Amino acid sequence: MPEQILKLGIPAGSLQEATAELFRKAGYRITFSSRSYYPSIDDDEIECLLIRAQEMARYVEQGILDAGITGYDWICETGADVHEVDELVFSKVSRRPVRWVLCVPNDSPIQDVKDLEGKRIATEAVGLTQQYLTRHGVSAHVEFSWGATEVKPPRLADAIVEVTETGSSLRANDLRIVAEVLQSTTRLIANKSAWSDGWKRQKLENIALMLQSCLAAEGKVGLMMNVRRQALPHVLTVLTALQDPTVSSLSDPDWVAVSTIIDETIVRSIIPKLKDVGATGIVEFPINKIIE
Repeated sequence: MPEQILKLGIPAGSLQEATAELFRKAGYRITFSSRSYYPSIDDDEIECLLIRAQEMARYVEQGILDAGITGYDWICETGADVHEVDELVFSKVSRRPVRWVLCVPNDSPIQDVKDLEGKRIATEAVGLTQQYLTRHGVSAHVEFSWGATEVKPPRLADAIVEVTETGSSLRANDLRIVAEVLQSTTRLIANKSAWSDGWKRQKLENIALMLQSCLAAEGKVGLMMNVRRQALPHVLTVLTALQDPTVSSLSDPDWVAVSTIIDETIVRSIIPKLKDVGATGIVEFPINKIIE
C-alpha cells in the first residue's frame, strides 16, 4: 500500500456517471459495483467513497473525507467550512449551472417573493430557502420535501423551491418561475487540514488541472492543413478571426503547415472556406485536453 492516501468522495445519484466520465477523460478509471459504496480507481494513492452530494460537504468538513465533488448549492445549504479547490462546470444534463428557483402554479396569484409572507413552501433545500427569504424580509413556513416536490402545489404547498437545468419538469407540472434563488455549479472541495498537507494539496491540484483541461477541450477540435506560402495570408485571414494559428515550415520551402483549435460547431462552415483560399490536406482531429 502507498504511504499516502487521498480519501475522495464521489457524488452518488445524478452526478455519479457524469463525474466518472469526466475522470475517465482526465485519465482516471473509476469502476462502480452495485454492492459497494467504495468504487475502485486505477490510482493506488486515491481511495474513493460513494456518497450523496447533499452530504458531501459535511463529511469533507469533518475530515472523514479529504476531498469531494459536490454542488455549490449543497455547500451553502450545509454551511460547511471547506476549501474550494476548483469550479467544475458540469452537471447531469449539460455544461451549464443548475438553478434553484421559486415556483408556483401557473394560476397562482403569487407574483413576487413578498407575496409568500405566511405561506407554505416545500423544498429539499430548506437552508437555502430560509436564507433567501431572510434576505428579502419574508417570513414563511419552509418544510422539507422528501421528493416529488413539483406535485405539491397548490394542495400541499403554496410554492416550491426546486432545482432545474432545462425547466422541462416545471413546465410539465404547470409551474412558473417567480424568482431565481441560486445558481450552482459543481465544485471540487477539500478539508482545510487536508489542504494544508503538502502532498494532498499537490495531489488535488493535479486532479483539478486534469479535470479542468478536459472541460476546456469540450466542443473543440483541431485542424491541420498544408498551405502554399503565397496563399498563407488568405488562409490566416479566415483563421485569425478565431485565434492565432501555428505556422510551421515544411521541407518544401514553398509550403507551410498550419494548425489551430476551433469550436466544433463551425468546422462545417470554415473548412470549405479554407479549401477555397488554397488550403489542402485538411485534417480534423479530436482534442481531449487543453491546458492553458
